[in-house]
Amino acid sequence: MSSDTTLPERESMPFDVVIVGAGPAGLAAAIRLKQRDPAISVAVLEKGSEVGAHILSGAVIDPVGLDALIPDWRERGAPVHQAVTADHFLWLGPEGSLRLPNFLMPPLMSNHGNYIISLGDLCRWLGEQAEALGVEVFPGFAAVETLHDAAGAVTGVATGDMGIGKDGKPKPGFQRGMALEAKYTLIAEGARGSLAKGLIARYGLAREPQKYGLGIKELWQVEPSKHRPGLVQHSFGWPLDNRTGGGSFLYHYDENLVSVGFVVHLNYRNPHLSPFGEFQRFKTHPLVAPLLEGGRRLSYGARAITEGGWQSVPKLVFPGGALVGCAAGFVNVPRIKGSHNAILSGILAADCAADALAVGRAHDELGGYEDAWRGSVIGRDLHRVRNVKPLWSKLGTVLGIAAGGLDMWLNTLRISPFTLRHGKPDHAALLPSAQSKPINYPRPDGARTFDRLSSVFLSGTLHEEDQPPHLQVRDLSLQKSSEHDVYGGPSGLYCPAAVYEWVGEGAELRYQINAANCVHCKTCDIKDPNQNINWVPPEGGGGPSYRGM
Repeated sequence: MSSDTTLPERESMPFDVVIVGAGPAGLAAAIRLKQRDPAISVAVLEKGSEVGAHILSGAVIDPVGLDALIPDWRERGAPVHQAVTADHFLWLGPEGSLRLPNFLMPPLMSNHGNYIISLGDLCRWLGEQAEALGVEVFPGFAAVETLHDAAGAVTGVATGDMGIGKDGKPKPGFQRGMALEAKYTLIAEGARGSLAKGLIARYGLAREPQKYGLGIKELWQVEPSKHRPGLVQHSFGWPLDNRTGGGSFLYHYDENLVSVGFVVHLNYRNPHLSPFGEFQRFKTHPLVAPLLEGGRRLSYGARAITEGGWQSVPKLVFPGGALVGCAAGFVNVPRIKGSHNAILSGILAADCAADALAVGRAHDELGGYEDAWRGSVIGRDLHRVRNVKPLWSKLGTVLGIAAGGLDMWLNTLRISPFTLRHGKPDHAALLPSAQSKPINYPRPDGARTFDRLSSVFLSGTLHEEDQPPHLQVRDLSLQKSSEHDVYGGPSGLYCPAAVYEWVGEGAELRYQINAANCVHCKTCDIKDPNQNINWVPPEGGGGPSYRGM
């Protein structure tokens, strides 16, 4: 819409720093900037209807980031209460499980001193801390493009127009988007953000291909007799086969709440696989089903997770700004943690921006941030586990987990000198349908297992129906000839929200996109075998409205 000369010019608002995304990284950066100098003007844009609405994580948090950002967070009443009291690692088979002794696990895998939280609630609290310091937080406004000067430097972002119909024309009540001008722009969109994707391509920031997983989570309230506050349980194995990476988590916290989650690595090969279906199967396991019996499912959500780690972190800086948090890919996959690194990266980027502003710089590269992160706590955290994901992908789950564990021990002793490469991107991993084994998923029972539509309902997802499509298929004929005819239509299976389906037969076959169901997980943008689907932000405020997630 920005290229349509019939539209009025955007109004502009100037700031010292504009931050895109009110997750832990973006809010940490905003808070740190104000801590450094209260006179720095800071704006945070959040596409969700409120801070926390689009935040989804397990989550067990290492408090090292919070300790660095707000040392007295306990006294201030941060929603971080449930300490981890027990830490279980299990291998699942179809009918049973084997608990792995904790002494075999590398020390970095211990959750001692960590907390089970709702990351969405923590972000709401961080948003309050930021606003109290004078940060301007704008929920319900999606940043849809970066602004540039004649030299190519980023000079801010523009928010999307409101009130555009599917036909691309303004409706009654149309409002032009705003231009937020900035001396520095920090991109904190999370995994596979649309602005980050464009900036990485524009400035050639990529190193190795980023790797991803799809995390699916349900929040359950279980019977009090089954609740074990502080229990953290991770598993791998069944229902996934040995060549498909992933695993599960069960976290007990607060008032009889259990976070039930499942992660599938998106380099899986079988196009018949459904991550959502595998998650439902997981809940029927003899270890899990009794826990959920008599319980109540409260919420549901899904989102992509960056898994490439050390090797896949792109160059973080570009003229006029930087990538922080999951937009940069700072998740530690074996630990299943990224929030601490997100906060630390926000602090590090903010310090570099504050230093630059103090001497009158603007729109240049924050080279200190790029130079510092690998030698920081973030870099040390990721370097120790850099070979785990490549080993898992190359050797399969059984040998890969064993080899990865050994490599983490060697890194603990600082005697692992090599760094493995990831290889091809996730979208290139799928095999043709004819070369893959079909998978039959049981019908949901409505008690422990569910369908996708009822699950999306629990996510609180809502979009304005009459708006331009935010799921853009570049070439529908390619989608038919390849996605459908070669790969068997995997988008109908990898999407955890029933967005995509092939309907009709023969000459009447058509690709239907139910965009109103989208939970903004970005899996389609990552996994489509031809990279033919492009996810862009819908009208601001649309999408899920997660509570307690």
